[in-house]
Amino acid sequence: MKAPILIVKKLPAAGMAIFPFILLKSAKLKNDPEMINHEKIHLRQQIELLILPFYLLYLFNYLINLFKYQNHDMAYRNIIFEKEAYDHETDFNYLKNGNWYGWIRLI
Repeated sequence: MKAPILIVKKLPAAGMAIFPFILLKSAKLKNDPEMINHEKIHLRQQIELLILPFYLLYLFNYLINLFKYQNHDMAYRNIIFEKEAYDHETDFNYLKNGNWYGWIRLI
């Protein structure tokens, strides 16, 4: 999967996927294969859900987690989409192997 990479120095996170772009806080992160793979997994999740529903479910899941954990980091790390991306960011064949809708098993 090819994705245009944009450098956004004021990005609130090291990386972010906003279809069809990967946004990175610094140019050196372009050379971080795990970061790029993590964000590509998010791009595919966005495609799976036809983009807009992804953002709505992401936010909804975050808010539920924030209520549950009362902690931003725990809420973020337990978003189903983040769990899938973190679980597979080191598997550089994950996207090639056709593991579509992998986040569903995390609900």
